[in-house]
Amino acid sequence: MDLDVTGVEQLVSTGALPDTARVDELVATAYARNRWVSEGAVADYIPALASADPDGFGVCVAGVGGSVHAAGDVDVAFSIQSISKAFVYALVCEVVGHRVALEVVGVNNTGLPFNSVVAIELNDGHPMNPMVNAGAIATTGLVPGADDAARWDFVASGLSAFAGRELSVDEEVYASESATNERNQAIARLLASYGRLEADPARTVDLYTRQCSVLVTARDLAVMAATLADGGVNPVTGRRVVSAAVCRDTLAVLASTGLYERSGEWLFEIGLPGRSGVSGGLITVAPGKGGIGTWSPPLDDAGNSVRGQRATAYLSRALGLNVFASASYRMSGPSPRGDA
Repeated sequence: MDLDVTGVEQLVSTGALPDTARVDELVATAYARNRWVSEGAVADYIPALASADPDGFGVCVAGVGGSVHAAGDVDVAFSIQSISKAFVYALVCEVVGHRVALEVVGVNNTGLPFNSVVAIELNDGHPMNPMVNAGAIATTGLVPGADDAARWDFVASGLSAFAGRELSVDEEVYASESATNERNQAIARLLASYGRLEADPARTVDLYTRQCSVLVTARDLAVMAATLADGGVNPVTGRRVVSAAVCRDTLAVLASTGLYERSGEWLFEIGLPGRSGVSGGLITVAPGKGGIGTWSPPLDDAGNSVRGQRATAYLSRALGLNVFASASYRMSGPSPRGDA
């Protein structure tokens, strides 16, 4: 679909979080309400993740004004896993542009599991969207750089800029995933066979595996999400990481595909772009307001943090974040006779 919007001024819809004390109170409540939820299971298909503490739980909200509100284990480090897909996609889009990202990676939900090979075959080798493994590998294949070191520096420095601090790799997780990523290697070779991956498949998968092994905290995730909410400017450091246009594109993809085949349910219940990772991390973005970062390792059968989803659902409602929620203009706004 080619929609010509050349020359049209881009207006934005923004809002504001409640006052600091109120946000602190609601974050603490979101944590307390879900602290002892016992549903879900820790991911064990990657050996290094199986030892995660099932009782660990942190909730953090970062506002676009730079405020940070936290409760629980928000400074415990864990590997970012698939949440990296969103931020590497944004970094790559900043380089290759809107049209190339759309054509090479795509934006449509597959309706199939995140590591599906069938989805690739059914779509003539197209990865479909950057949040499934095929699309994430295709995205990583677009990372610029003259060699492996330069490409890794692009990813690592970009993720660090989103977080507002220098991030490092969990070498144990990286080694564990590298030893068990045969399926991703097969996906990369399949993409290459269709001409959808120009970069070397093995090196691309290695880079993708390393990016998923970057260590973050729930506090980091909240700041990273808030950077997407703030038009690409990190609200803590004040540094621009990506453009507002790239944020818009990234959030559109997250809204439609961020939680895999559960994306529709997530949008229906939460009403915000989001992204989860199998280590228990979860981000949610309220454009113009802020970001939510949670961590809790026990996952549901779709691979999404149980406590994280429940805490986020509470905060979405309590903080008024749902992008689809509205009040009657006639009941709360000026006279409708003022309409043009």
